[in-house]
Amino acid sequence: MDKPIFLVGFMGSGKTTWGKKIANALEMPFVDLDHEIVANIGMTIPEYFKAYGEESFRKLENEYLKKQAGRIAIISTGGGTPCYYDNIDWINENGLSLYLYHTSKSLWSRLSQSDVNKRPVLKGLTGEELFEFIDSKLKEREPFYERAHIKFEQIHTPLEQIIELIKNYEAK
Repeated sequence: MDKPIFLVGFMGSGKTTWGKKIANALEMPFVDLDHEIVANIGMTIPEYFKAYGEESFRKLENEYLKKQAGRIAIISTGGGTPCYYDNIDWINENGLSLYLYHTSKSLWSRLSQSDVNKRPVLKGLTGEELFEFIDSKLKEREPFYERAHIKFEQIHTPLEQIIELIKNYEAK
């Protein structure tokens, strides 16, 4: 692989977990875009959201995304990354994109079991309110995610099959 592989999908879809597995299987470095941003701004993303707002974060995220140009790595993006500015077009022009697909119900189940307060847009949401937010936000973001080069259902797709999808796409 001579270009980066970007993982896109909703928060809680497994981009970081699968990114590490794919990176290991392909013997490539792994980069978590959110972690890169946090390491450089000296505060958590929720702290940044609170201090500067989402729009400021999205601009910062766009800058850090574009710093990945030419980096040969598996790169996990934030859930909203592909949905702002020209990010999904840039990702597709500069690398290979993989969409980790989940249904709203699957995401709700996964996110209900996590600390939603670590995710600024989910803070304070639980139960039906959380499901409705996820369902609405997923419908809003899916047109961007669907533009990825490769889409796979994260729950039912084994690592070997994902690697095969990547290699087959490269061979085109």
